[in-house]
Amino acid sequence: MVPRMRVLSVGSGVVASVLVGGTVMAAPTQPGQLTHTLQPAKECVKCHAFPNPQELAGEPYITPAASQASMMGNAARDPVFWAGVAVAHQDEPGGTELCVRCHVPRAFVDKRGGVIAMEELLPTDLTGIDCELCHRLLADDATPPGNAAYQIDDMVGLDGDVPKRGPWEYDGGKVPLHGHLADDYIGTSRACGTCHDVTTSQMRVDAEGAPLGVAFGEQRTYSEWERSAYAVKGPEFKGCVDCHMPAVDNVAGCAEFNTEGNTHPTGGRRHDLAGANRRMVELLKQVYGDAGEGAIDDVFFDIAIDNIDRTLATAATLEVTAPASVDLTQGLAGLAVKVTNNTGHKLPTGYSEGRVMWLEVTGRYGDEVVYASGRWVDGQGLEDDPQLRTYEGRALELASKTRFHLLRNNHWEVDSRIPPKGLKKNIETDPVGDRYVVLPDQTWPNYDKVGYSFPAAQVVDATPDGDDEMTLSVRLLYVINTPEYVEFLADENVTNDAGQQVAALFSELGPVAPLELASWSQTVPLTGLMPMESESTSGMTGMTGMTGTSGMTGTSGMTGATGTTSGSSGEVPTTGESPT
Repeated sequence: MVPRMRVLSVGSGVVASVLVGGTVMAAPTQPGQLTHTLQPAKECVKCHAFPNPQELAGEPYITPAASQASMMGNAARDPVFWAGVAVAHQDEPGGTELCVRCHVPRAFVDKRGGVIAMEELLPTDLTGIDCELCHRLLADDATPPGNAAYQIDDMVGLDGDVPKRGPWEYDGGKVPLHGHLADDYIGTSRACGTCHDVTTSQMRVDAEGAPLGVAFGEQRTYSEWERSAYAVKGPEFKGCVDCHMPAVDNVAGCAEFNTEGNTHPTGGRRHDLAGANRRMVELLKQVYGDAGEGAIDDVFFDIAIDNIDRTLATAATLEVTAPASVDLTQGLAGLAVKVTNNTGHKLPTGYSEGRVMWLEVTGRYGDEVVYASGRWVDGQGLEDDPQLRTYEGRALELASKTRFHLLRNNHWEVDSRIPPKGLKKNIETDPVGDRYVVLPDQTWPNYDKVGYSFPAAQVVDATPDGDDEMTLSVRLLYVINTPEYVEFLADENVTNDAGQQVAALFSELGPVAPLELASWSQTVPLTGLMPMESESTSGMTGMTGMTGTSGMTGTSGMTGATGTTSGSSGEVPTTGESPT
């Protein structure tokens, strides 16, 4: 395809013709190929850090500089990434260049893709996936999405600089102080898909070890979206930026324009780039914020944390049907939970190692936990129980049954992550296991239904003269980097001390507090308590076991209860105490 010509405006007022096109047939940029290096992110922050205008005071921050404290902006600083690279290098020496290509693009294009430790990077590498990579990104129809196969614009205008690509035109108005070029590609989901599908060199196999005819898809976030209802043009369409870079009307692109009130009529987008890795952002703030190296101001880390909380609060919905009352002599039955995925990809998605989402269910009498499933125990992790309902992708090397070795994984033992709405059947993105059943329209459900039942319990009546109640609670919780995974990174690494550093950093941060995505609670009348004065029951409290059956579908005779999405997503205390 022949690129077409376009007039490029630059800050000096001169114009230059540059190669541009809706689509450019090109090969991904290779190491050493760029004539014009990627501009350091600190140069961009000089003009693109500014407060909200007065009319948007109190609203989420719109400054593009907010991206520097996101996980994308810290992709090269993430200590878990480097600990994983060290182990992957042990498994496949030289096989980690793909990891560096995505997380440290400056090192890759500068022919330093073989680095395996953060200490080997240059200072300018540390800004990870920053402004220049995205704003010089070219469309490349000839290359499948994924594996960071980016094509970087390398053609300059008359100002001697490569133009910054973006969605805005400046016809007849004041122009930025740098070269610019209107190009909508940067806002497409395909642009995000450049990095958010990851395929390793392993051939994927089934449970018997038979090849499935596809390479192992370590991450399929873009493909999950592409095969969902949200990728279909129409009223339900939503691209990646609609959730991760929310639109804002009539905003300025830089500090000067913001001060002058020179806004763009088509609006802009917040550079939230928020996911769910809140704990890592807190860790990075300690190391690189005001109290640490001072590389990034705390205000930007605080913005990033707020953005994560805001994103998580919309990710899922709980609907719960509960019994009208609980009789402890009969136990607790008839508690049915429906979890709906509101995102455009699996929930959770992305890198699966050390990540798990689950349902926590509790029945409390006062401060006492009588019934529980899905408890998080400090220092240990998620406690197993007969009714535990998790949502996770567990990959392994089938022959050795070894987990957490990313470059050796060739089999999905289970993928119980909740599909996005309308996900079409495809071996690359199908759930693995018997959790979900294909709907009549041949798509996967974007929800999971589960029921809980608990046995009779013996609990002493602490308020014999009053009415008794039980508080039933359900929470959808999520942990990134479980204690098991952090321990693995520390124990398996014999190359350097990156794993030990991760373990030490997490230890300094304190106990893991799972993220709450959604919650529900209801208080119901409680009967069947044991008299306090009975000698035969003296000292007997709590429950007589935690057995029960999950997967209940019947709801006959139950009273309805509305599900609520948590309005304070983030790190919250969990029920780590043991029932007595």
